[in-house]
Amino acid sequence: MSEETVRGAPVGDPGPDKKIPEEGVHPRGKWANNKEFLLCMTAEIVDLGSILSFPYLCFRNGGGIFFIPYFVLLVFCGIPVFFLETALGQYTSEGGVTAWRKICPMFQGVGIASQVIVSYLNIYYIMILAWTLFYLYNSFKSPLPWSTCDNMWNTDLCHSHLSVFANPHLFQPDSNWSFLNNVTSPDYFEDITLMNATEPLLHGITPEKEFWINRVLRMSDDMSMTPVHWDMALCLLLAWVMCYFCIWKGIKSTGKAVYVTATVPYVLLLIIFFRGVTLPGAGEGLRYYLIPDFHLIFQPRIWFDAGMLVLYSYATCTGVLTTLGSYNKYKYNCYRDCLALCCVNSVTSIFAGFAVFSVLGFMAFEMDVPIYEIAAAGPALIFMVFPRALSLLPGSSFWAVVFFFMILLLTLGSQFVRVESLATVITDLFPRHLRRRGAREILVLVITVVSFLLGLPLVTGGGIALYHVIDMYGSSGTSLLIITGVEIIVIAWVYGADRFYDNIEDMIGYRPFSLLKYCWLFITPLICGFLLLYNLAHMYPLVVFGYAVGTWATTVGGLLMVIPLICIPAFILVSLYKNSQNMTTPSSDLRQAWPHKPILTMCNCVIFKAQGQPNRRADETNEKIVIEELNRV
Repeated sequence: MSEETVRGAPVGDPGPDKKIPEEGVHPRGKWANNKEFLLCMTAEIVDLGSILSFPYLCFRNGGGIFFIPYFVLLVFCGIPVFFLETALGQYTSEGGVTAWRKICPMFQGVGIASQVIVSYLNIYYIMILAWTLFYLYNSFKSPLPWSTCDNMWNTDLCHSHLSVFANPHLFQPDSNWSFLNNVTSPDYFEDITLMNATEPLLHGITPEKEFWINRVLRMSDDMSMTPVHWDMALCLLLAWVMCYFCIWKGIKSTGKAVYVTATVPYVLLLIIFFRGVTLPGAGEGLRYYLIPDFHLIFQPRIWFDAGMLVLYSYATCTGVLTTLGSYNKYKYNCYRDCLALCCVNSVTSIFAGFAVFSVLGFMAFEMDVPIYEIAAAGPALIFMVFPRALSLLPGSSFWAVVFFFMILLLTLGSQFVRVESLATVITDLFPRHLRRRGAREILVLVITVVSFLLGLPLVTGGGIALYHVIDMYGSSGTSLLIITGVEIIVIAWVYGADRFYDNIEDMIGYRPFSLLKYCWLFITPLICGFLLLYNLAHMYPLVVFGYAVGTWATTVGGLLMVIPLICIPAFILVSLYKNSQNMTTPSSDLRQAWPHKPILTMCNCVIFKAQGQPNRRADETNEKIVIEELNRV
């Protein structure tokens, strides 16, 4: 007899997909192997935030001292939330909405709120992919179009810089510079270095910036949402076509696509790293990245930045982790792999910092300016700073192709995994209609077409302002922290931390480290609360390229922030109206290996007693299936 039946008779569905599906309805799929799960998770969490945001925040917050708050908040906030969401999906075998409906019906709105945020991300995050495609196409040109000032989009104020490192033959005492930048003086190059190199960088009048603003974004003075720039719209369309064919067959195609999008970026990052650390000035860049500024450890800002970076880079509160976990087999050891994935993400972030700041150090050396004047985050780093640095290298077109191909794969991997998550959630909500032959392809097509149409305002003259509004408010820190806090509280205090621990033990065969339980009960909710208070106290008006966006941004941003959050209380009221007696009762489909045990205990004291009682019919059926599962394992 199995261990489960000795300690207590299990109740509920012993595992996912044990029921006989209706005629014509396909059963819910599973990963073909463990590698697909690991690679999909890697594609989701190792994205631009891990590669670019970590190095910049480390630089802005005292260099190596940033590691302390980062790892503290990773242990006490990031890992507990990451594992909770993944284990929830594996236990329920449901997507990001129906998993919460089964665990605690009154908090189904938590799942709905997360899917609203995923919808925001699907609409605006893919713009990075569209811009990257445009830059990748132009990277094959020589010279790079953003490295010169003789293009139709350049202004009279544009001033380029000739790299000493890439063109040493031009920097000789007898070289004639009269053909460069309208300079007629044949004097020694040292006489004009400061005048022509640092001035445009300080004032931002560089060909890279003009290419980004005047050619790619084509910003209008009034930030209007017309007209649509059709070349960028085609790039956006191509980005959606790529996403569609990566996931149109469900996890069968998604699991294969991530073999490329989750592994090749590491090869490209390694190439950039080895090139970067061999450049002149790389050592100075790494010094800015790593040398700690100890007095900043007492500043609240460094702890807030570390906490938000952890939550964003680990893809929490979007339901994606729950969805990816739901395709695991019931007895899969997700605890072990979640810890491994967290290590991979953090190590990748730290390693990426060496690649990024070695290149920035070289750029600062070439431009003869302090590195703090060129360090940037977000699209500015990807589409202005790095293209400028790459244009200073010998064989600049090759390095531009390598860099933007890496950005393409990183962005594509995160994007199609999110779309896959949304499609799974909708399918799980309506399985009778959407698990039929051909329905999956149509659903994904509808999601991509609708998201593409909603994203067209982002490729207009005011599109960059709308992009930053959605980024600042739609997936805001406020929404993220509230949803994360509610998730933790529901599992720990409503469903019961001990009961969830029992579920995990039933799946993986042993109980996780006990610190996780107390993180869920106390530490993680308190951290989210403190971060939320700091975020609310330090919200500032949105500024895009030095221009304050109008009041419309605040109005639109407020709506984007309220819509997901209002789902939580709304569905509590719906649950109260429909079935007030079972608002917190888990679904009977969920397997409870030890239903007699208390759902929450602390210091050997029972806080909440057991809720469910076994029935003999379920006992007999579940015992047989559990023994079969253990024999297969």
